[in-house]
Amino acid sequence: MTPRDRSESALILAPVGRDANIAAGMLREASISSVICPDLECLARELDDDVGFVLVAEEALVGRDLRKVARWIDEQPEWSDLPFVLLTHKGGGLERNPEAARLLDTLGNVTFVERPFHPTTLVSLAKAVLRARRRQYDARARLKELQQSEDRLRTANETLEGRVVERTREHELALAKLHEAQKLEMLGQLTGGVAHDFNNLLTPVIGNLDLLRRRLAPGDPSQRLIDAGLQAASRAATLVQRLLAFARRQDLMVRSVNVGALLDGMRDLIRRSIDPAIEVQITYPEDLPPARVDPNQLELAILNLAINARDAMPRGGALTISAEAEFGKSEGEADCVRILVSDTGMGMDEHTLARAVEPFFSTKGVGKGTGLGLSMVHGLAAQLGGSLELKSTPGHGTVAEMRLPVAAEPAREEERSTRPLIPAARRATILLVDDEELVRIGTSEMLTDLGYEVLEANSAAEALRLLRSGDEADLMITDYLMPGMNGAELIQHAAKLAPAMKAMLITGYSTLAEGPGASVPRLAKPFRQADLAEFVAELLQSQAPENVVQFRADR
Repeated sequence: MTPRDRSESALILAPVGRDANIAAGMLREASISSVICPDLECLARELDDDVGFVLVAEEALVGRDLRKVARWIDEQPEWSDLPFVLLTHKGGGLERNPEAARLLDTLGNVTFVERPFHPTTLVSLAKAVLRARRRQYDARARLKELQQSEDRLRTANETLEGRVVERTREHELALAKLHEAQKLEMLGQLTGGVAHDFNNLLTPVIGNLDLLRRRLAPGDPSQRLIDAGLQAASRAATLVQRLLAFARRQDLMVRSVNVGALLDGMRDLIRRSIDPAIEVQITYPEDLPPARVDPNQLELAILNLAINARDAMPRGGALTISAEAEFGKSEGEADCVRILVSDTGMGMDEHTLARAVEPFFSTKGVGKGTGLGLSMVHGLAAQLGGSLELKSTPGHGTVAEMRLPVAAEPAREEERSTRPLIPAARRATILLVDDEELVRIGTSEMLTDLGYEVLEANSAAEALRLLRSGDEADLMITDYLMPGMNGAELIQHAAKLAPAMKAMLITGYSTLAEGPGASVPRLAKPFRQADLAEFVAELLQSQAPENVVQFRADR
């Protein structure tokens, strides 16, 4: 195996049972190669700077002599921090697994994965650590270039010593920022994987509670309990959406948004995120026009601005969040919606203000900020066709002013729990494909309750087998992320067997901005029965829907 191959591969040490072969198979399906080590001595021999990461079972290390491995870890060059993924039966928390403390001290860069685990979790984590490892290799190349440049400068002229010192300082700063970016990227990858699993758990919870609520008679005492459960699950779904927005695993879903209602919904979140000594005030006019924006991303942007304001007021103060319409040339018509987040904190000088939106620029000190908050808000506003402007004076606080385009259509403020169901308009058969049994059962019950006939398949291969055997369906509803073949690939293959069958995706998250599944209609998990009913009815009733991509065999 060449050094390049090793840098994209894993060393696996799991000598008990079939864990090593199972893990290697999961990685192989994700195009990640691996080398299985039969014992600890083999692992110590295989360790070198070009290894991507190490996947090791906890029982292979407990009670063993780890001095050779520890010596290699201690002697790594400054750019290297080899990732270890530790498979444990007790979980990663030190309070639940005291033995993990010794392994953490010995191995250093460790991520704990509790068995049993979903293949998606392992693959997502493997890709995250390989991505972080590639950043380390980039750092190695940059360090080598910087070292060569410094050597040339010292050789050419000793009088350039001052410039070399400055270059060294810049190199250390660049390396620190690179490490911060690596940590943030890995956190985003792990957050996205956890959020995906939560969406799969929330989908049957919300769906089944929704079915129970609709089947109970009005006034039944159980209605109150079910409504409370639905409200809690919906709040959990909102939290997952925020995690996905942070992890960049969510498409930008721009629509008409009632900014005032959005700010009202964030009151508790903002108050919990800042110091109690800070007074919070949220204001907006009743006739505020709707903005054209992604509500989840806007919430994240406002929360970032509020946290920055909190950090600028360590001894307390006032935080004011307001929204207003800005009128331009057209009489009586607003040009944009302005959101202002102002504080009474320490403020910024002219130099700091000029660099505030630069990526990785931060005044919070090492380990207290990534320098990406304002940069992300600035990027969101620009992507939406708006802008971000900062005004600040030392000792007199800061005002962040975000301008967003006004939406042409009114914001829809429907109460999801009271939306009427759209029953099946005609007899139709739906092929439902999902590898998660709880999601598949709950979704099938919702579809059957609406009057549709449902064929179930637990994998893409099973779905194709049903179509080849002569089963017919008017619509295929498939999960996106499944072992072996994802939903977009399944739709391509199914089009050759059933060209007239329409298709849609249901997904907890997916990066589908490009590729064959980019324009396939999709419904985000978790969803309510009313969401599913409306989506399915719209697809089945349209003769040649423009928003439905039907893959043809010749594509």
